[in-house]
Amino acid sequence: MNEIYRRSPVMFDNQALRTEQRGDWTVVLSYQNEGSGPFLIDLSPMPRYDFQDRQPKRLKPLDLSIPNDPGQCLLQDGVLVQRMNRTQASIWMLNGAEVDVAGDPAFTETTDATVCLALLGKTIFRIAEKVSALDLENIENPNPVLLQGPFSRVPCQVVVIDRFSEAPGILLTCSRGYAQDMVRGLLAAGREFDLAPAGEALFSEWLRHRPPDAQ
Repeated sequence: MNEIYRRSPVMFDNQALRTEQRGDWTVVLSYQNEGSGPFLIDLSPMPRYDFQDRQPKRLKPLDLSIPNDPGQCLLQDGVLVQRMNRTQASIWMLNGAEVDVAGDPAFTETTDATVCLALLGKTIFRIAEKVSALDLENIENPNPVLLQGPFSRVPCQVVVIDRFSEAPGILLTCSRGYAQDMVRGLLAAGREFDLAPAGEALFSEWLRHRPPDAQ
């Protein structure tokens, strides 16, 4: 029987320093010469799911509460739940854990169909404003918050995880086919700020030590 290999649609020019085999994925934990930030990190191997129901609030998928209103998010134990609209939510497993949702018609796994990227560092909002009209920094809602719209001219889900601390973070997903164009656009926009690729280990460390969400 042939082995299954799943590959991220993101390819950085930097040479991988440490990798890890996670299921069918080869995950880059760190790159050579990652620098001191800001960072662009490929999170595409982390499992992501779409959840739909006529009344999503009445259910607790994976024992998680669905936020009340579109744009609201819940980040708990490395799992990010985003309310997208009246009937739909996204669930991103930022802890890397896979979930068996086979046979549940409310769930659709979106991992292989999308690319997921993280921007971390003090200057990421200055980079973001070069590639999107979305105002990611001046948002009334507390951390984290979901916005949907064009980012580098591509329709995206954009989640501002943290904008108040010394190490803010933005996550975004879009269709897999835009992966390399998105990466090239972000690296070009971030060149003056020394934006550089980094591995998943840096993101996991950042997520572990980020301050509590603003209330």
